[in-house]
Amino acid sequence: MIVITGATGHIGNVLVRRLLAQGKTNIRTLILPGEDTGSLTGLSIELVKGDITNYESLVKAFTGAEQVYHLAGVIAISGGREHLMEKVNVGGTQNVINACLQCGVKKILYTSTIHAIKEPPKGQQVTERLPFLPDEKKEGYDKSKARATLEVIKAIKEKNLNAVIVCPSGVIGPYDFKISKMGELFIQLVNKKLKAYVDGSYDFVDVRDVARGMTLAMDKGRTGETYLLTGQQITVKQIMEAVEQATGVPAPTTKLPIWLAYLSAFFAPLYYKLARMKPLYTRYSIHTLASNSNASNAKAKQELGYTTRPIEQSIKDSLQWLKENDKIKFYPASE
Repeated sequence: MIVITGATGHIGNVLVRRLLAQGKTNIRTLILPGEDTGSLTGLSIELVKGDITNYESLVKAFTGAEQVYHLAGVIAISGGREHLMEKVNVGGTQNVINACLQCGVKKILYTSTIHAIKEPPKGQQVTERLPFLPDEKKEGYDKSKARATLEVIKAIKEKNLNAVIVCPSGVIGPYDFKISKMGELFIQLVNKKLKAYVDGSYDFVDVRDVARGMTLAMDKGRTGETYLLTGQQITVKQIMEAVEQATGVPAPTTKLPIWLAYLSAFFAPLYYKLARMKPLYTRYSIHTLASNSNASNAKAKQELGYTTRPIEQSIKDSLQWLKENDKIKFYPASE
């Protein structure tokens, strides 16, 4: 049996779909009480209520499991949720580790992030050789994911936990039921609500490629190893040009330099509240766009057979999914 935590999220529900497509039939997902499970509707899986901060619920969920994919966590890009991220991302991961050991789970895959890895100087690549150093991280989410990853590494070394770690970059793609930040960006672009763009870049990857990479890491990944499941570095301008090409909606032409974007980010929460829009440009997102995200996925390609599709295709598929699910009103222009 396979158990997945965080299955209702963007990566999680696509992972479920990937496993089902591979012919896996005994899949159990851990669902928070009262959680929206719309992303899993119609899928032949077992849903059990539980919480990674509740150890007993994990033991119940993991009993009989051979593999556990641990994705559940709190993502906060607006700040102010450090205590919750510590409790869920770090404490919850400790619970998952111990419950897996108690239940005799054969292998666990922990989903970290490239945000948790030490950022190298500009011009150097992010690779698996770089350490996880939470004390060097400025943002609460990055700190919590780095600390949680170190807990997994510690359990591998001290408790013989059979585990692998994967670090995706920013994901784009269909099945974005809860509307990610990138999904919200696409919606605002197509609806002409975005008047400017930030002069930055980041590594983005198709969520379907990440899900496939995770199953490869579970099947082929070596115990104790970390694998970067990344795609390609692309600028915000290139993303918007790809959206324009796919939809015919003109991209914003006003460019905000990073320093001005940082300054405006302090006033962004009030603006988004008054405009009744989900926040896109926050201190965290601006920091991300200014960071060194030049990541190498060579190890995953060599050891796992990991592959990625062109990010432009991922953007097009995202827009198509948003259209089919009534999230955008017009697309494409040729229709």
